[in-house]
Amino acid sequence: MASLVELVPPSVAGRMLRGVFALPEPVKRLIVGPPVRRDGQELSVDAQLLLLMMRLEGERRLAGGTVEDARRGLARSKVYLTKRPRRPVRTRDVDAGGVPARLYTPQGLPEGSPLLVFYHGGGWVIGDIDTHDTVCRYLAVHAEVRVLTVEYRLAPEHPYPAAPDDALAAYAYAVAHAAELGADPAAVAVGGDSAGGNLAAVVGLLAERTPDFALLFYPATDLSARRRSRDLFAEGFYLTDDDMTWFGDRYCPEERRAEVKASPLLAGDLSGFPATYLVTAGFDPLRDEGEEFAKRLEKSGVRVALRRQEDLIHGFANTWSLGGRFQEALSEAAGALRTGLYARPR
Repeated sequence: MASLVELVPPSVAGRMLRGVFALPEPVKRLIVGPPVRRDGQELSVDAQLLLLMMRLEGERRLAGGTVEDARRGLARSKVYLTKRPRRPVRTRDVDAGGVPARLYTPQGLPEGSPLLVFYHGGGWVIGDIDTHDTVCRYLAVHAEVRVLTVEYRLAPEHPYPAAPDDALAAYAYAVAHAAELGADPAAVAVGGDSAGGNLAAVVGLLAERTPDFALLFYPATDLSARRRSRDLFAEGFYLTDDDMTWFGDRYCPEERRAEVKASPLLAGDLSGFPATYLVTAGFDPLRDEGEEFAKRLEKSGVRVALRRQEDLIHGFANTWSLGGRFQEALSEAAGALRTGLYARPR
């Protein structure tokens, strides 16, 4: 059966989807059925509706099959989510020390603004600058920052440690050339979602010049071990346990997964890590390892705000254009980034 994307133009499909999510809460509840509860949490009706729409569309797995199929699947999903912030954002391509990147500058943002170096998610295997375009635009506009998003090399063509090496190289470029990018060299943050959150954490630990802030969305922090949330939310909540196994097997050989560049949670000393806002999703296989990383940061004396969006699923940042709980959660993160960079001690 043809999918919604194949039957109607992408812009129309996106408007139809946003129209469904704009329905009154009682109507959405009638559509999705009884609440889903697990581990003392209740899934938001918006997340439940999104999962239902994915099932109806036939999008059952984030990974699996061939690498090419997985990449096409994530790229196809972005045609639903093309909404942008109303404030215009200018973009230009940047060679960030040999790593392709894109700079986002909101209209009217003065020279010398803070800068966020952002790494996209996708299990180190899928995803790219374009799949996370609307996330970067939202953060740029609502945090009042420039955003440099990094096109690091993907596995399996470029296995570990290509991605963290690129992440470190692009960050070093951003620090050295911040003024040329229109940014304040003393206010450079790192951030990312999922695998990108993993790379941002690696940069926070290993960069020669420590970032001024870290914004971590549901990061993968330990490739060497499983935690309870991997079993609790193994199936049915977008990212699956099998997906994480598939990604890990293509990214990093098992004998190297305890290295800090792969598993920043295992670093011996976290005390030099920057101030951090780390957000997890309640119904996410990666929830527990992200929260364990935040707790270790706190024990090491790092200023950290840990926020669990307990009614959401992995990947919620990419779905902000559907409104509701997704946009609320990303708005909170953008506010934390803005506060962390503009209100920090100079």
